[in-house]
Amino acid sequence: MSADGTSGTQGPKTGVMICGHGSRSQAAVDEFAGMARQLPGVLPPEWLCEYGYLEFANPVIRDGLDRLRDAGCERILAVPGMLFAAMHSKNDIPTVLSTYAAAHGVDVLYGRELGVDPKMIAAAAARIEAAEAEANVAHGVVPREETCLVVIGRGASDPDANGNVTKVARMLWEGMGFGWCETGYSGVTFPLVQPCLEHAARLGYRRVIVFPYFLFSGILIDRIYGFTDRVAAATPGTHFVKAGYLGDHRLVLETFAERVTELVGEVPPPNCAMCKYRTQVLGFEAEVGAVQESHHHHVEGQGASAPGSNVADCALCDTFCTGECRLETAHSHGHSHDHSHDHHHHHAPYPHAHHPHGPESARRKG
Repeated sequence: MSADGTSGTQGPKTGVMICGHGSRSQAAVDEFAGMARQLPGVLPPEWLCEYGYLEFANPVIRDGLDRLRDAGCERILAVPGMLFAAMHSKNDIPTVLSTYAAAHGVDVLYGRELGVDPKMIAAAAARIEAAEAEANVAHGVVPREETCLVVIGRGASDPDANGNVTKVARMLWEGMGFGWCETGYSGVTFPLVQPCLEHAARLGYRRVIVFPYFLFSGILIDRIYGFTDRVAAATPGTHFVKAGYLGDHRLVLETFAERVTELVGEVPPPNCAMCKYRTQVLGFEAEVGAVQESHHHHVEGQGASAPGSNVADCALCDTFCTGECRLETAHSHGHSHDHSHDHHHHHAPYPHAHHPHGPESARRKG
């Protein structure tokens, strides 16, 4: 390697920027940082690697870009540290990157999300198999055809991202041979976790395996496991198993590395194939051509200690965040320890916000 950090005599010094979402859960922030620190092991050794968060945690994306630029990187390969492409990866992160590139004269290339990928499917299967094996030892073997798999995704106001969760669920279902599969979401869309699990419980399968298709821990994982315990307690005839989330599985790291290295291939692939901002997606036609700008500068660097971040501060929740606060703040933009904001901007309204199995299902009954 030459003194300027390149692998030979040609080309600019290259930096890699992993753009995370951020969380008010310190455990989630720490897990993402741990994953980012492992990435140099699967990337070319001469490339420098940094990370940053869009909101709620430090360092912010701009800090990581500063470190790469200070180290002499003239070309930065940036990828979203996210499973699927929705507003954050299609809109907010590109705005942060393009603004920085224009201000500092740095060449920033932006890559794809992890997406639906055979390696990601295999990593997910490994987490499900581990939970299933543990349950078989502790409670007896239950054949897969007598087991219902429930895959829970993040949930977004983007049907492209939501549809990809369903595709992942189908590939796991068909690939592993479970008797049935249901797909649910932790927020925004429908069905949310509780109605999804209640529906699965009524199907009569001996076992239900609940798998969060998430990268890291946090409030939403607590929500998924909390609702699982609640539904399990109300359905004593069915054994509920909580599988682990993806985490820093080796195949996840390899997929991240592929998203980075493909940026310097002959023809970098498009970073979204069915973007609601570019093409008319059923039910979201009005968002074609919408202005794409980041709305997250107001929560850059905020973390678990920020007001309203924790369940302990919330009068609406007991042991885990149910998301009910989102209903209270949908129009007022007031307190929330989930994802609400105390400012005014122009998100397009989600057309199914009042679906009975969506956010409204978090409202306490009785």
